[in-house]
Amino acid sequence: MARELVNPPELHPAPEFSHVAIAEGRRVVHFAGQLGLNPDFSLVAQDLHGQTVGAMRNLELAMKAAGVGWDDIVRRTIYTIDPTAHEVITAAIDEVTGGAAHPAATLVGITGLAVPGCLIEIECTAVTGGV
Repeated sequence: MARELVNPPELHPAPEFSHVAIAEGRRVVHFAGQLGLNPDFSLVAQDLHGQTVGAMRNLELAMKAAGVGWDDIVRRTIYTIDPTAHEVITAAIDEVTGGAAHPAATLVGITGLAVPGCLIEIECTAVTGGV
């Protein structure tokens, strides 16, 4: 799979995402939104940073099950009750991904999530060269 991240100079700088992700591959994998939950359905943390790390670790588990790596991710959508805390969210994402280049992304402010106490949910899409 080839993934090219593009940030046209005519657009504002994209400090924590890429404006465009161009992917060539044969297999598209959609990952459901993940929360910062433990296997027993308890919260991994009470704060945004901890829950973001937890959600990303859960995505990482799903990605491993599908044979996908961070460089295969072409799209990420983040739902959070605190959308202005993008620096906290980005730091937590980088902590899990090892600083992998950020794909095209959208950060959406919401009033709540399906599980009480959850502050963030993250979903993504991957494209790979496999079948």
